Amino acid sequence: MKSEQSLDLQSLRRAYTSEELTPSALIDDVYARIEARGDDKVWIHRVPREEARAAAEKVAARAQAGEELPLFGIPFALKDNIDVAGMPTTAACPEYAYTPEATAATVQRLLDAGAILIGKTNLDQFATGLVGTRSPYGAPSCVFDPDYISGGSSSGSAVAVAAGLVSFALGTDTAGSGRVPAAFNNLVGWKPTRGLLSNRGLVPACRSLDCMSVFTLTGDDALEIMAIVSAFDPDDSYSRRPARPQPAAFSSRFRFGVPSPEWLEFFGDREAERLYDEAVARLESIGGRKVEVDYGPFHEAAQLLYSGPWVAERLAAITPFIDEHPEALYPVTKRIIEGGRRFSAVDTFRAAYRLEELRRAVEAEWSKMDILLLPTTGTIFTHAEVEAEPVQRNTDLGYYTNFVNLLDLCGVAVPAGFRANGLPFGVSLFAPAFRDAAVCRLGTRLHNALGGHLGGTAVPLPASPPEENGETGEDVEGIDLVVVGAHLSGQPLNGQLTERGAVLVRSGRTRSDYRLYALSEVQPPKPGLVRAPGFSGPGIEVEVWRLDTVAFGDFVAAVPPPLVIGTVHLEDGTQAKGFLCEPPALSGAKEITEYAGWRAYLGALSARSLPGFADRLLVRMALR
Repeated sequence: MKSEQSLDLQSLRRAYTSEELTPSALIDDVYARIEARGDDKVWIHRVPREEARAAAEKVAARAQAGEELPLFGIPFALKDNIDVAGMPTTAACPEYAYTPEATAATVQRLLDAGAILIGKTNLDQFATGLVGTRSPYGAPSCVFDPDYISGGSSSGSAVAVAAGLVSFALGTDTAGSGRVPAAFNNLVGWKPTRGLLSNRGLVPACRSLDCMSVFTLTGDDALEIMAIVSAFDPDDSYSRRPARPQPAAFSSRFRFGVPSPEWLEFFGDREAERLYDEAVARLESIGGRKVEVDYGPFHEAAQLLYSGPWVAERLAAITPFIDEHPEALYPVTKRIIEGGRRFSAVDTFRAAYRLEELRRAVEAEWSKMDILLLPTTGTIFTHAEVEAEPVQRNTDLGYYTNFVNLLDLCGVAVPAGFRANGLPFGVSLFAPAFRDAAVCRLGTRLHNALGGHLGGTAVPLPASPPEENGETGEDVEGIDLVVVGAHLSGQPLNGQLTERGAVLVRSGRTRSDYRLYALSEVQPPKPGLVRAPGFSGPGIEVEVWRLDTVAFGDFVAAVPPPLVIGTVHLEDGTQAKGFLCEPPALSGAKEITEYAGWRAYLGALSARSLPGFADRLLVRMALR
């Protein structure tokens, strides 16, 4: 296989579907890439090549046996403060190392989905830092310039993805560790709502604030990983469920907040300031309305994290170890964590009271906006600059990051262009808890609008499916309806939805046990969707539209036979009411399941008279 194979999920699936690639061949290529990079300080432990190859063969056998594997053959890495059974966990402190008997719950979900673990990555020791230089295993560098830091604490995870060694990687994010390295390496970094992913099997930094995070090459990849790892874990005392279902996207008329000018800080980096302004303009161009907000309460909350008693929570996580092995810690790490000894219980309560006051102040700002758009960092530093002032440079990097978990927000960091010297810049979007899917979708739209390439590779950013009607959802109550044919965006009957005020929430696919037929003697042409238990197909393209209760009832009353409204199961595990077909109508109908969607089938019909039809059809089938 060619070593220039992109590892984003879309590209790998094309290669697997066309049989140009097998999981075992991919593993061989991945390990060749790792060896070619040499000692890049990315890895603390790697799965031996033969074990990874055996895992790939096992995944292939599971798929051959008919098991649904949404991450079939996808290579990944994880930060070495997350447990894998039989593999040492060090948290970048060799004296702390232990070998767990169980795999972290979130990691197990990825393995069960068919992903292949490559290894565990370097980090700022005990996940304390945003610089990526505080490790006895060495300091990874920015993939674009070795003189510059990679960002931390999830340094190795970010570089592994950006360098094209894995498709995605888990990090953690307590103060910005899943966002800063993304910005410095041209990646997407999803910071989930606290408790959305299980932390069982994670070495805690600040247990009440910690969350695992995900680095990917594209926002679409992040959304796919999100669907797999987001799950309530009754065995994790910090696991959470949303109080009510949240819309999967923002309105096309979304409002985004930016700090008023006196709060913007770029530490003299004029290029970063220019790129942020361009990101603001681009977000406006895709439908957003800019609103200036008071960043003051966000900034004060950020200062509480390292200047307040939450530092004592870091000490609480490793008190027995640090008392017995004080010299085992990296010097700067030890200085920061032991600083937690100065706080009293009274200090803790006072800080907690102040945080609640800041939460109330922030509520007023959220009433003005749907999302908050910030630079991920104001600038980037060299290794030498961090070495000269390790604490201050770390503090500077947290200016736009440290408040997020304290204020119970979710967010995503996305690439936002390059400085003239070739170094990347990134922005982050934030929203209140459990709006993860909506934030990530909007971040993906912004990333796609800005363009660029994947991580540190030369592979262009692949195009996402077009956003029909300029909107992807609405923060309104209502009933979701799954459409599969003539009611899809751009199709003849879509107006029956929009005239009733329906809003497009998201696109997706059915589970694999659905078949699609082109019905005969119906106008306009329509497909019939039926569920076939035991069948394993590609899944069928759908859209989910939301209508209010009255409009939904009015619409359903007008649905003509042989179509009916029933329950449709989607590949992400959700279900909703949607179009199905009465079985008698399938007599004389043509099965078109192989096209994986009505629009693809119509496209094939229109292309048959054109040169190269067979080639286009093969490509379309590979894209499934």
